[in-house]
Amino acid sequence: MADTSQITEHMEVIGADGVHVGTVDHVEGDRIKLTKKDSGADVNEGTGSHAGHHHYISTGLIAGVEGDKVRLSANADVAVTFEEEEQA
Repeated sequence: MADTSQITEHMEVIGADGVHVGTVDHVEGDRIKLTKKDSGADVNEGTGSHAGHHHYISTGLIAGVEGDKVRLSANADVAVTFEEEEQA
């Protein structure tokens, strides 16, 4: 598992292909909580049933932390299929 201690609020989460996946709200256990503002933006448009709530990315998908970016081991379009939605 990746060292999540380097992950801070407002870091950009990108896929292995460099495409934006989301922005870190904070780390919760073994998941990165993405901000509501752009959970899934650019990839699935963040609209409809995906709008207005937090999404989570498993820390198991983290390939590394590079500067102010969290790089995932999967391309963005694949990584969003592994996102978990906030439970009401």
